[in-house]
Amino acid sequence: MNLVIIKYNAGNIQSVLFALERIGATATVTDDLDIIQSADKVIFPGVGEASTAMNYLKSKKMDQLIVKLKQPVLGICLGMQLMCKYSEENNTDCLGIFDESVKKFIASSNEIKIPQIGWNNIYHLQSPLFHQVQENSFCYFVHGYYASLGEHTIATTNYGIEYSAALNKNNFYGTQFHPEKSASIGEQILQNFINI
Repeated sequence: MNLVIIKYNAGNIQSVLFALERIGATATVTDDLDIIQSADKVIFPGVGEASTAMNYLKSKKMDQLIVKLKQPVLGICLGMQLMCKYSEENNTDCLGIFDESVKKFIASSNEIKIPQIGWNNIYHLQSPLFHQVQENSFCYFVHGYYASLGEHTIATTNYGIEYSAALNKNNFYGTQFHPEKSASIGEQILQNFINI
């Protein structure tokens, strides 16, 4: 299994590598277009700010490559948001793989703190990505922006508003939560991605 993690200036790469190690998988971390293209599976992690990340991807021509990949691709957190069509974070046009837009959380009451940091449950699970994952399982989230619900939503979360916890279109998958920080549930999801 040739598993590649895309290296760019917004990756939470070390924790992804550790999580893969826990399930017996290894990955190559690279920004080499040919190596990414020839991988069996690609993980596109992310922590950071949308416009800076998109500019970096464009500078390396990775924006053109990612949208053309045919193997399974998993975007995590910012990685998933960058796979959407648009982000309100600094008015950023993204990769446009998913039709959903990324919006800023609005604090409608004192009950929710922005950004969301911590554990939240996921439900309406509808994908092989969630094989052997129970409805309402808890995963770990850290984000101030969210992808709206839409035709590509395969899991839902509620944090003041319902939004997409995960997206899927063809060979592209994305999770707003961090599977690499979501204990045994996250490890199951990473294993399911490897098995796709």
